[in-house]
Amino acid sequence: MLTKSSTELIRRQNRALVLSALRRQSDRSHTDLALETGLASATVTAITHELESERVIERAEARPAGGRGRPRILFHQRRGAAYAAFVRISSDALQYSMVDYSGTLIDRIEEKRDNTGQQARVFADTVGAGLTRLAERSGVPRQALMAISISSKGLVADDNATLLWSPVLGNQRINFREALEPNWDARITLNHESLLVASALHSSLNRQSEQPVTRLAALSLGHSIGLGIVRLEADGEARAQAPGFGHMIHVQDGALCRCGCSGCIEAYAGFYAILRAAFEVPPTTIPARFVPFTEVENIAMLARRGDRMAEFAFRQAGTAIGNGLARLMSLHGKMPVVLTGPGIRFFDLLRPGIDQGLSASLGTRIEGPPEISLSLDEERLVFEGHLNHTMDAIDREMIAPKILGRGGVQ
Repeated sequence: MLTKSSTELIRRQNRALVLSALRRQSDRSHTDLALETGLASATVTAITHELESERVIERAEARPAGGRGRPRILFHQRRGAAYAAFVRISSDALQYSMVDYSGTLIDRIEEKRDNTGQQARVFADTVGAGLTRLAERSGVPRQALMAISISSKGLVADDNATLLWSPVLGNQRINFREALEPNWDARITLNHESLLVASALHSSLNRQSEQPVTRLAALSLGHSIGLGIVRLEADGEARAQAPGFGHMIHVQDGALCRCGCSGCIEAYAGFYAILRAAFEVPPTTIPARFVPFTEVENIAMLARRGDRMAEFAFRQAGTAIGNGLARLMSLHGKMPVVLTGPGIRFFDLLRPGIDQGLSASLGTRIEGPPEISLSLDEERLVFEGHLNHTMDAIDREMIAPKILGRGGVQ
């Protein structure tokens, strides 16, 4: 006989299945939900009735084609059931986005950052103030905000809350959960930006492909070099991670990196590294905190005109990237690689070096190079990654177990 706790666990799992099906595609009928989840018709009826009474989902009538017959009843998320805020920390800006429970973008604020450096406490206060402005401008009460998802380049601790190192704060650690929780009754998480990009790409490609995408890497090129990897596990779940690709050693005791170490991939492939090499600045020179994109465009223009040092700067960057990808394939197996970020505008200049770096690996020589493609809209991918991770967590961790003290769910 099932115990009360096991019965409750099954009920929670069944609710999560229905919520997940609606998250993948809204406006689903009772029959659609039963077929997709594998649950009995009576179970789906009970769950949808519960979720309607909790004001999590709502129904709409869809008239049949031709206007004859009974209308179909379709279920979808109630937009005001919950809200989530996303914070994207980049080298020169802070971007705040507010979405409702259906995943619809309500409002967005973007602020330029001061690149002279800030103390961690001041930076955390800045993020908190930005969230306050976003909530006030969106008309979303604080208690209705169920989740805050933050992304940054750098090194993120396993607690998904602490930024251990970043181009923004350097070695200053900051625990965003501890910093924001006193003022926000919300689920607060921090993820590496490239992890979110890889997750969004994997979800998108899986929807388009007849066969599951088992492995995928997303490599961001720009001021920083970031990598996200997604692997499909035996249980069918996609697991994402963001190893410190940009700070893997490329040359022992080599060029100085922004992280303070020497010889990192980023110290040869980041925008500041390309600037340094193009103008023959000693590699031990302290890297520029921020390089305007127009500066890199000017170097690219010189390279395309045949300037020797400009060409070398991009080829050297490509070689560092190619060597790093070769090591990645050695550890994780061959997988498609999607390049994102502002640096892909110079892919034609980077490609010879990437091919050279990859060819140094025995695995590449035997199996051939990985499939490399470009994705131009990194900002959209970061947003979709935030959306996928956050709304799934709200469904799984708050709505399914009926933790309804937060948000507009009442």
